[in-house]
Amino acid sequence: MLKRLSRGLTFVAGSVVGGLALAFVIVALHPSLIRSPGRSPPLARPAPPAPAERRREPPLASYAAAVKRAAPAVVNIYTARVVTEQINPFPFGPFGELFGNVLPEYRQRIQRSLGSGVIVDKQGHIVTNYHVIANAAAIRVQLADGRIAVPRIVGVDPDTDLAVLQITLPNLPVIHFGRSGQVQVGDVVLAIGNPLGLSQTVTNGIVSATGRAGLGISTFEDFIQTDAPINFGNSGGALINSNGDLIGINTAIVAKSLGVTGIGFAIPVAMVRGVLHDIIKYGKVIRGWIGIVPEDITDSEARRAGLAHGGVVIANLYAGSPAQQAGLKPGDLLLAIGQAAVKSANDARVSIARMKPGSTITVRVLRGTKTLTLTVPIKQQPAGL
Repeated sequence: MLKRLSRGLTFVAGSVVGGLALAFVIVALHPSLIRSPGRSPPLARPAPPAPAERRREPPLASYAAAVKRAAPAVVNIYTARVVTEQINPFPFGPFGELFGNVLPEYRQRIQRSLGSGVIVDKQGHIVTNYHVIANAAAIRVQLADGRIAVPRIVGVDPDTDLAVLQITLPNLPVIHFGRSGQVQVGDVVLAIGNPLGLSQTVTNGIVSATGRAGLGISTFEDFIQTDAPINFGNSGGALINSNGDLIGINTAIVAKSLGVTGIGFAIPVAMVRGVLHDIIKYGKVIRGWIGIVPEDITDSEARRAGLAHGGVVIANLYAGSPAQQAGLKPGDLLLAIGQAAVKSANDARVSIARMKPGSTITVRVLRGTKTLTLTVPIKQQPAGL
């Protein structure tokens, strides 16, 4: 009996010792399990701090949306011309005897050139420069999506260096017209075109001047000047604002041979609208005409002519013209046409050309010391003038 009791006590003692040892190990590994009576359970371990948020960068200045809106309507124009050239340089003259006084010989070759244009409506009308297609034997238009078409010439206007073509293709992209009258010096602009055959090339700059004239590029000049690069092949392409609206047709650059860079010119869209409307409707541009030949003169030139000061003088009149019949005379100093003051000879020509034939206009002039206001009827400009 005692022996059995001793074995039982030994088993119980061993179990207690084992339990205590196990509890010690658990507490050693997890001391947070021990708490005093009446205390709240320990708070959960705080989560590790979240990584610091990435610093937000300011939005990048980009004109991608403007280009995406306008570029599909800008096309490449490829032309081919037949050029005749002399191949024996000394048929006559001091070297004639050496070459037997032979008659000059000529050969013809195909000259290819590049340009750009802008699709302006769903009917497929394209505006480009006249000099891009002048004397072309063949013209081909390639769209930004790769489609190719042979256009017909709707009409041309050398006086503004503009031409209108038309292609027949479905689902044509169309440029959105802006307002060139709201363009200001310092506005950001982008030129889109086909320079050196690199289609859909985009360059950017700012408007550096407006109302440029007297450059000898065309008869009627009112250019937007920009430093956005306009390279060979850009002629006829789009000058757009930062919204992607068409504000001008790229036309010319100042020759780099003169040591000048960053000066290009575009025909304002206000002038393009009028030419486009008339060519589509009449096949040509209808302009007003009164028959004066205006000329800019300086103060010193004016004094020599017996005038009080310089400005714009009527240098000559066409015989039988509306101006002559209304009483205007050579030597009259032009002060205003309609309600607008005359600032230059080009200004006078443009103002009259915009008038509708069949209407009348008041012309205010200084003749000697007298100021006269005459009413002059507007006629359509005769062909060839």
